[in-house]
Amino acid sequence: MKKIINTSNAPAPIGPYNQAVLSGNTLYISGQIPMDAATGNLIEGDIKMEAKQCMQNLKAILIEADMGFEHVVKSSIFLADMNQFSEVNEVYGAYFNAETAPARETVEVANLPKFVNVEISMIAVK
Repeated sequence: MKKIINTSNAPAPIGPYNQAVLSGNTLYISGQIPMDAATGNLIEGDIKMEAKQCMQNLKAILIEADMGFEHVVKSSIFLADMNQFSEVNEVYGAYFNAETAPARETVEVANLPKFVNVEISMIAVK
């Protein structure tokens, strides 16, 4: 059985998908881009601020599912420019304890939705 997780504290989906799906104890969170849920505006121009907005959107979804970053077991980071890896990694790392951080991959892609610079998705287990 699956349960759809949506919150107004993260951007509404821009396609035929949900913010997250809870299946059993596993939460699958759709990729989050640096969009402010309150205004609908993209955060642009500073990759650290963009990454922080992605993480805040993910946090809002985790909270809606009664979870936190300590429940995250897998992350995927998509970057438009791998030269921004260290800056994104610095922001991302602030949300996790290094000893219990999730598995992760970071890949450079040609384009992302709305042509943003970063998108992050996660899987969490309660």
